[in-house]
Amino acid sequence: MSVKAVSVAEHSESAAQKNTPGAVRGPIRLAKLLRGIEVKGATAHGDLEIAQLAYDSRKANPGTLFVAIRGEKTDGNKFVTDAIARGAIAVASEQPSPETLPAKIAWIEVPDARKALAAAAANYFGHPAEILKLIGVTGTNGKTTTAYLVDSILRTAGCEVGLFGTIAYRLVRETRPATTTTPESLDLQSFLADVVRAGGTHAVLEASSHALTMDRLWGCPFAVAIFTNLTRDHLDYHKTFDDYFAAKRRLFEGTGAAAPAAGVINRDDAYGKQLAGLASRTLTYGLEPGADITTRKPALSSSGIEFTAETPIGKIEVRSRLVGRINVYNILAAIGVGVALNLSPEVTAAGIAQLSSVPGRFERIDLGQPFLVVVDYAHTDDALGNLLSTAKELNPAGRIITLFGCGGDRDRAKRPLMGEAAGRSSDVVVLTSDNPRSEDPLLIINDAIVGVQRTKAKFVVEPDRERAIEIALDQARPGDIVLLAGKGHETSQVLRDRIIDFDDREMARRILRQRGYGE
Repeated sequence: MSVKAVSVAEHSESAAQKNTPGAVRGPIRLAKLLRGIEVKGATAHGDLEIAQLAYDSRKANPGTLFVAIRGEKTDGNKFVTDAIARGAIAVASEQPSPETLPAKIAWIEVPDARKALAAAAANYFGHPAEILKLIGVTGTNGKTTTAYLVDSILRTAGCEVGLFGTIAYRLVRETRPATTTTPESLDLQSFLADVVRAGGTHAVLEASSHALTMDRLWGCPFAVAIFTNLTRDHLDYHKTFDDYFAAKRRLFEGTGAAAPAAGVINRDDAYGKQLAGLASRTLTYGLEPGADITTRKPALSSSGIEFTAETPIGKIEVRSRLVGRINVYNILAAIGVGVALNLSPEVTAAGIAQLSSVPGRFERIDLGQPFLVVVDYAHTDDALGNLLSTAKELNPAGRIITLFGCGGDRDRAKRPLMGEAAGRSSDVVVLTSDNPRSEDPLLIINDAIVGVQRTKAKFVVEPDRERAIEIALDQARPGDIVLLAGKGHETSQVLRDRIIDFDDREMARRILRQRGYGE
């Protein structure tokens, strides 16, 4: 468990006395910190002053309330003794108080430690989620691009916006690297409080299925919830597709708060249709007849997308530098947010036009080479299929060379599906490593080869990703498209025994320069 604790020691007493909503507070009495939290049993220490919260025992300091949550790989209850040794004066746990607990330590037994952590964090930071208008985006594919589009629209409208997702956490004017798609609840409440203090009015969040299952968003009221689509992913964690969908559904059911004021749902997705009516207001989008927000015959080209959107507030003329049919869906979803928040068609259109690209999402690498090189985060069979469809739309006459790998310690069953998706639409497939983690890269590749062999595509195996990128680029002829798929914006690679610096974009540029381009 290696995420930071959040301390208030450096903040002034006057801020605590004012109890300003959304402001970071000074020491807070335990009884106030536990307001709204179901407690099964507690020792009588309600007058204790808590200086900070932590769920990582290594971050505990004097005056800490340590919340013992269960993670994917370990249980915080194993680290209670360590937290106390470091200065924790109170513990919240799903377990009853141990007989050996020092008398000076407060023990709060709760039925759900994760929900308790989320509620205590909200109490501690003055409920910043209730001050901001939150927009949550969930689904398998398209979350990041949709979140960036919504962010661009809101900022065009003059709003001050926080943005949280796979690529980074932006706290209005400060940006921090993302450690998970959706921060743990304590960190999220801290970040939202930072957004409020920076004058923020809105926050756009990618809501991952892991985060929803782990109640990282518990108690957060959403103004708008967006559902993009549902395809196979994360079944190593969720086990069944129904469980995976149930996690996504939580965003529309309210995550412990009221249901979202508006739900923006992909009507063309069978699972999206099941979400209609959960939010106070439902707006559907899609390309099939019957959607509230739709378009006919969007114009797709290598320079972008143009179409007229039909919406409940009239027509919106869309001009975007994003490419591909999949981005038509993402743009329609973002328009739905504009409609839900009563933004003008002109502001919505301008915000869409303002976004030129999203890091690692069909990101072009252009050093003057006579073929197109694209880096994309596609790491599921559906995402690979969408990526290849976009490439074929842009260049129907050229060959497609696709490099990809599959993540280690993740859903093994999707590997042959990814191989088949790549082989079905590629002329050459280069199979390599993604983030192999604890697995043997060659064994991962062997799982994917099964799918490639179902197609007629030529394939090459090279587990070293740097060498594989060289092979892919060397295969390219004038007019071809080289797709480097899977890692997108990522700047590192996770191996069995270490994490190394690795960025597909920089690696491609370096190799192209070695071949005389970009000089």
